[in-house]
Parts: sequence; C-alpha cells; structure tokens
Amino acid sequence: MTDLTPLREAAQMLISVCTAKGAMVATAESCTGGLVAGILTEIAGSSAVLDRGFVTYSNEAKNEMIGVPMDLIKNHGAVSEPVAKAMAEGALARSRADVTVSITGIAGPGGGSDEKPVGLVHFAAMTRTGHSEHREVRFGDIGREQVRLKSVETALDLLTKATERL
Repeated sequence: MTDLTPLREAAQMLISVCTAKGAMVATAESCTGGLVAGILTEIAGSSAVLDRGFVTYSNEAKNEMIGVPMDLIKNHGAVSEPVAKAMAEGALARSRADVTVSITGIAGPGGGSDEKPVGLVHFAAMTRTGHSEHREVRFGDIGREQVRLKSVETALDLLTKATERL
C-alpha cells in the first residue's frame, strides 16, 4: 500500500483553497487507482470539496464512465496527452466539479516501451472557467509505488494551481 502521509499537507492546501473559493473537485484516475481522491478524503472538510472520483483503470472504463472515445485510445494509446485531456473533460462533464484532474500512466514494473517507458505519466487539469493544462512527466523506472506517489503529488499541485485560477 502506498503511504500517502507525505502528501497530507498538499491535500490540506487544496482543501483550503477550494473551501475558500467554494469550489468542488473531481478526479479521473488510471494508474493511481483512486489515490488522489483517497488522500483528499483523509482531510476533515473534504466532503465540501470532493464531488467524486472516477477510477478508470481499463480502456473500457475510460470510455463508459467518462466518455473517452475508443478511437482516441486506439489512435494515441491510453497513456497520451489526448486521452489525459479527454479524461479531465469527461470528468468535468459528468460531475458537479469546478475543477478536475486526470492521471494516466505506466507505473510498472512492466508495460513500458521505448516510446512510452515505465514512469511516463500524462496529467490534465480542467476548470469550468476554461482553464486547461497538460503535463507530461517521465519519472523513470523508480518503482511502482514511487511512480504512483509522485503522480498523486503532481495531480494535487495541478489541482491547486487550477483552483487558484477560478
């Protein structure tokens, strides 16, 4: 089990920013399997901020739960900028959230390729006010737990910055 304790401060910061702005959050998570939503719910007051979390580990879940077109996944791969953006957009469309974040990547130890190595993660954040940001991070083959932990950290940072733009 991934120890999220080091990220409690970042989660608390996001909860505080969202509470001050009256903003709601939704997540669309693949390789993190709900860890972003999980760390947020460890913070008192998160029920006023976290609307919902979509765990869309499979391609079918990405399509069925948040509307990512299967052609997009087929043409670009699940771990790609277009899919990360479509995940964030789908979470926004299927929630009451003001801001969303998506995470799709290759945590390892297997599953990587020369083009998409282990440790590659794509993130997207989107707001109802039109702000959109994509981030591609190549954490490297640092171990499954560390890739997931660093992905949660990056997602919290993206959410906080996006919420500040509301």
